[in-house]
Amino acid sequence: MNAEELRLNVEKALDEIRPFLQSDGGNISLLSIEDHTVKVQLEGACTSCSVNQMTLKSGVEMTIKKYAPQIEQVINVEQNV
Repeated sequence: MNAEELRLNVEKALDEIRPFLQSDGGNISLLSIEDHTVKVQLEGACTSCSVNQMTLKSGVEMTIKKYAPQIEQVINVEQNV
């Protein structure tokens, strides 16, 4: 899978997750894919949610790995306020 296909698959995964995040007042943006790591930014209500790390690992990372099995981890890059 080339870099463009990988990015498209990660975006498909995020598109699957977004409605759930948006229903709670949040969202997620893809920042970059480096080696086997996806960097995202949780937005809106997701930034202050007490379970955002669980959402990131159980929901986001699991779904991304379904679309792109070569991804090893997903990390959230905090917003600069």
